[in-house]
Amino acid sequence: MIAIAEVLDTPLDLAAHEKAVADPRSGAVVSFQGVVRDHDHGRGVTLLEYEGHPSAAQVLREVAAEIAADPDVYAVAVSHRVGTLAIGDIALIASVSTAHRAAAFAACARLVDEAKARLPIWKRQVFADGTDEWVNCP
Repeated sequence: MIAIAEVLDTPLDLAAHEKAVADPRSGAVVSFQGVVRDHDHGRGVTLLEYEGHPSAAQVLREVAAEIAADPDVYAVAVSHRVGTLAIGDIALIASVSTAHRAAAFAACARLVDEAKARLPIWKRQVFADGTDEWVNCP
């Protein structure tokens, strides 16, 4: 089941994602938060701006559906934020519920990896020295 699969321009809520994947059959809920850090490759970062292609939400739903199709997975919730994010803000949340922890860890890792590989979202990193760069992400 896909509980959440969305691209938002508002803050993401880990507790809401974990609640969305809750299932009485599950013995494990694994979540990942991608958090804006203050550095990249040795350079200080002051903020990030994420921009998504209009198809980004649909691509994220497709990724979520692929993970949810795994018979070991009970529910999937995943969101990516767009817009301007400060250091410490959450850019990506992925939560998965399964019967056992190993399956939950594996499914959540696949969810994050596929989202990063396929989402048409780009980020502009603004560095402490005033320079910036655009990179494909998440």
